[in-house]
Amino acid sequence: MLAIVAAMMAVISCGSQKEAPKVLVLYYSQTSNTKTVAQEIATRLNADIEEIVPVKPYDGDFQATIARCGQEREQGIIPDIQPIAADIAKYDVVFLGYPIWFGTYAPPVAAFLEKADLSGKKVVPFCTFGSGGLESSVKDLAEKQPKAEILPGYGVRAARMAAVPKEVDQFLKAGGFIEGEYTQLEDFPEQHPASEEEAAIFDAAVEGYPMIHAKASAVASRTIPGGVEYLFSAVDLPREGNQPAPATAEMKVYVTVLEGETPVFTQVVR
Repeated sequence: MLAIVAAMMAVISCGSQKEAPKVLVLYYSQTSNTKTVAQEIATRLNADIEEIVPVKPYDGDFQATIARCGQEREQGIIPDIQPIAADIAKYDVVFLGYPIWFGTYAPPVAAFLEKADLSGKKVVPFCTFGSGGLESSVKDLAEKQPKAEILPGYGVRAARMAAVPKEVDQFLKAGGFIEGEYTQLEDFPEQHPASEEEAAIFDAAVEGYPMIHAKASAVASRTIPGGVEYLFSAVDLPREGNQPAPATAEMKVYVTVLEGETPVFTQVVR
């Protein structure tokens, strides 16, 4: 009798276990930065992975790529991509990765989204960028796939690729995709006018980056593991000579200062 009861309990227990969601990591990468993030995610989740491949690759240098992308945007051209081998319908969660071009996901990802149906799926965006673009690309993604559940995303500057393993680990744990301890950061407090010392931290973080020519106006800070993170509000300064004016006048700039290291900005939100 005990053996029968034990067997029945085992069957009930197995039947009550929830099947793990099926995960696909799908990405486009030109310089291999996004590919690095995609492989890190796929490895940690033991997920399927596939690359979005344009029929005509963007294989030029930075200026050539920008020129081609700009021309396609002006003419409303969406590049052709190779057929996706994975059966998207079989997956519950799709991690979608891309570099940020012109403030949003690169055109090959736009081509995928043009024909794909992600309705009812959880979509986790991740991206690489020079300065920022996660928020704007997520907004565009939500508009393109309104029936998908867009979850919080992950973005990293190309200059900070060494931080990817640690940050992806924390990101996946915070999202409940893998188990383990992670640091839950407090919200930033209300901003206050930036002092000279705080403004100097901002200047040091953006020094040498040609796309940011701005002055810190306000700031808030919070403690992070190993240091401090700042959220600056900054105002664009006039450009010298014939340099083009910035697209917008204000921005948010995230800056981290780890113990013993120089300030570095992690993301710009315009």
